[in-house]
Amino acid sequence: MITVVGSLNMDLIVRVPRFPEPGEAIHGEDLQTACGGKGANQAYAVARMGHPASMVGCVGQDGFGEAMLANLRTVGVDTANVQQRAGVPSGTALILVHDTSGQNEIVVASGANRTLTADDVRAAADLLYRSDAVIAQLETTLPATQVALSLARAAGRLSVLNPAPFAPLDDAFLALCDYLVPNENEAARLVGGEVCDLASAARAAETLRARGARNVLITLGAGGVWVDAEAWRGHVPAFAVKAVDTVAAGDTFIGAFVTRLVEGADLRTAVQFGCAAAAIAVTRPGAQPSIPARQEVDAFLLAHRE
Repeated sequence: MITVVGSLNMDLIVRVPRFPEPGEAIHGEDLQTACGGKGANQAYAVARMGHPASMVGCVGQDGFGEAMLANLRTVGVDTANVQQRAGVPSGTALILVHDTSGQNEIVVASGANRTLTADDVRAAADLLYRSDAVIAQLETTLPATQVALSLARAAGRLSVLNPAPFAPLDDAFLALCDYLVPNENEAARLVGGEVCDLASAARAAETLRARGARNVLITLGAGGVWVDAEAWRGHVPAFAVKAVDTVAAGDTFIGAFVTRLVEGADLRTAVQFGCAAAAIAVTRPGAQPSIPARQEVDAFLLAHRE
């Protein structure tokens, strides 16, 4: 079992020919909705990889909340520890997707996600203790996230933090992470410097490990992943594909990577598997709708075997 402690958002998506300038209105395609949220995406990805998954989080008592929970259940995610809050809306994300590059701009209205408390996570402690790994992000609250990582560490379970969206984290917080998985922007802000290539990613990862994170993976989009870990240090290239929508690429990577890790794969193999899953995801629109099944990832890797 892999448990994800984190966010659930309904994504409101508009494809645009370009991103607007401040104060400018432009025409986009018709509005689409898709279930998302970094936490829910990662739990969905774990389940799509064929591994038991559970979710700890909060939604509102509204149509978006019901739809998001139902969608997770369709792939087998256990949602018994997702609270439905009265009087607060479910989280939503407003997403602009660039027609040509597939890049995106996102604004999140956290809603019920910001009501997840440390006590809510402690109430799910038995679930975390029974999990092989606990994954968290920063779209809920820092106290809840810190308790999740602390409980995982106390139980000897794998603790994984995706520090997104960015928030300042002290060394004690980083020391709770068996795996810290930021993208280049988050890594840059965590170390207070630029991350723009492999050399700068290597320096940032080294700094984050020195600050307490046990292993660091910096995702670089089309540039692949820089790994600085106890078991191995080096670069894992991304797979070359035509991206149409990069929403949930990082979440797909994390869910797939952690799945292979708890299955016993070596670190480099697990990272390559995550890269393959993410490569497939960016060729499809939407967050959870873009996440591939395990058989697709296995077939992709077979087709791209060196």
